[in-house]
Amino acid sequence: MKKTIADALARKGYDTLTPVQQAVTNPDLEGRDLLVSAQTGSGKTIGFGLAIAPTVLGDEDTFGTSGAPLALVIAPTRELAMQVKRELSWLYADAGAFLASCVGGMDMRDERRALARGAHVVVATPGRLRDHIMRGSIDLTQIRAVVLDEADEMLDLGFREDLEFILEETPSERQTLLFSATVPNAITKLAKSYQRDAERVSTVGEKKQHSDIEYRAMTVAGRDGENAIINVLRYYEAPNSIVFCNTRAMVSRLTARLSNRGFSVVALSGELTQSERSNALQAMRDGRARVCVATDVAARGIDLPNLDLVVHAELPSSHETLLHRSGRTGRAGRKGVSALVVVPASRKKAERILKFAKLNAEWGPAPSAEAVNGRDEERMLASDDWAVEIAESEQSAITQLVENFSPEQLAAAYLRQYKTRHAPAEELQEVTDQKRTPKAPFGPSVWFSVSEGRNQNASPRFLLPMICKAGDITKDDIGAIRIADEQSYIEIREQAVDGFVAAIGPNMRIEKTKEIVRLEGAPDVPEFKRPKRDRDFSGKPRHRKGNTPPVDWNDDPAPKRRKPKPEDRKPYNKGPKKRDTDDGAHTAAAPRRSSESTYKGKPKKASGAPERGKPKSRTDGPKGPPPPKGKPSSKKNRARAAAARSGNEAPKRRK
Repeated sequence: MKKTIADALARKGYDTLTPVQQAVTNPDLEGRDLLVSAQTGSGKTIGFGLAIAPTVLGDEDTFGTSGAPLALVIAPTRELAMQVKRELSWLYADAGAFLASCVGGMDMRDERRALARGAHVVVATPGRLRDHIMRGSIDLTQIRAVVLDEADEMLDLGFREDLEFILEETPSERQTLLFSATVPNAITKLAKSYQRDAERVSTVGEKKQHSDIEYRAMTVAGRDGENAIINVLRYYEAPNSIVFCNTRAMVSRLTARLSNRGFSVVALSGELTQSERSNALQAMRDGRARVCVATDVAARGIDLPNLDLVVHAELPSSHETLLHRSGRTGRAGRKGVSALVVVPASRKKAERILKFAKLNAEWGPAPSAEAVNGRDEERMLASDDWAVEIAESEQSAITQLVENFSPEQLAAAYLRQYKTRHAPAEELQEVTDQKRTPKAPFGPSVWFSVSEGRNQNASPRFLLPMICKAGDITKDDIGAIRIADEQSYIEIREQAVDGFVAAIGPNMRIEKTKEIVRLEGAPDVPEFKRPKRDRDFSGKPRHRKGNTPPVDWNDDPAPKRRKPKPEDRKPYNKGPKKRDTDDGAHTAAAPRRSSESTYKGKPKKASGAPERGKPKSRTDGPKGPPPPKGKPSSKKNRARAAAARSGNEAPKRRK
């Protein structure tokens, strides 16, 4: 290990390295391409910082003059990219490294100026880095190492094309490291395409994931999901907690609910600006907020101090998302709790996700109000305030309290003040077992027929209420209902038959037209086969296979002659032109065609007919009716008459 890197680790208090850090710093793997799968919170950022140090530093312990970047680290989100930059800044501080970031939401002009000044390591998100490459503001010709952090998440977010474009722009002789919590098939294909003889490094146990995280699956009633989240937060009272939702709308709703209940809460979703996201994370780090409600993408890769509780308000879509969510807690050796809020309708989905993730969760109900109050009393009695000595400034007030009030009154006042600083717990409904019990046998019964069947549009949804109303029975007294073409058959419990017959009456009719007949036994109804549709769902006739030959609808089987095109026509030869000879005589010209001759089989038009393309003479008369003369007293006619009297007659319009 480089001396400058070792000094930085010692200054930060790193006595021993984590398993993933030890694996990637193995001398046998120096300079090789690596495909590393390790759980979140295992120190991957410092791990790939140590892995690429020999490649980018070479034989020296410090960096030279900054110019074109030597290392490129790509992360899926802005928060993760900025976190990686902070970690690498202190790791490479003694080596004199200059780091630059290219992330969305920041001023691109500032990033371009930072790249122009020179940087040894560039930390970027895929979209913004591709913009810089296409604008020519970054030079990747000197890249020695490329790191893809959270590669599986970048592929899930649709950055495959951007990553392939970026990797194609870097030199082929480079060290490529892929770090991912999970290694699906897409990551394996990416590694085969852009890595050379990559070494697979895995520190994830095959049988147990996140050993420092306690998984709890809490069953709640369908309407108590948000109340259960409040009780979970109150039960654990973690310094920092994060609540995961699937949609932005749920984030907004839950944030407003928790804020109204007195929680110091911030929201983190994709609709926030970069400054709002930074302020929210800074509030969590400063202690001004203790609960963060976020979506999966917005919270990807963030590292919050003292984050001991992760609550899944809505179940994740896959087991990989569950691992990424839960990986926000239990980092760097700390213990954490991952609580899944499960409603009865989502029980099977939760069991399936936990099975695929190879996790064993402790199933049980959500904390009740009594359980929350019990934990409050434990925390109150275990507080450090009881062991702190009384200060001189507090002595006078304490003396007055002891003289004026009894111990019971003082204890009651302290308890009330303690409860006012915490949100009250919610009352939860008891969750009943949703397992279906097998239906009991119907028992002895009697069959009746109704004179209405399938041809009369009879169906159980109409027969059941009609029989119950007419026979004064309930649906529990009716067993099977079978419908034939002209009749329907109904099974009625034997105990209700007498009341049913009495309610119908001696004429055994329902609604005056439907006859009821008691049968001796169960009817023999043939199995109904639904007829095949002559048309498909789009309304087009269905094609049926048969022996009928296809009909030839061509009434004129003879092929049509192709219409000649202009280029197929032969040019018209008017005969040889006259040309002068040496003796001044003219050659004999070809005789002209007579007026009766034809051109290409068409007779020549008569000489009296107007030639094509020439307008008709005006002697033929104008087309259409003559223009109206108008009234003699009109202005135009009066002007014409005055001009005629003075000798300057205006020209008359031709008819």
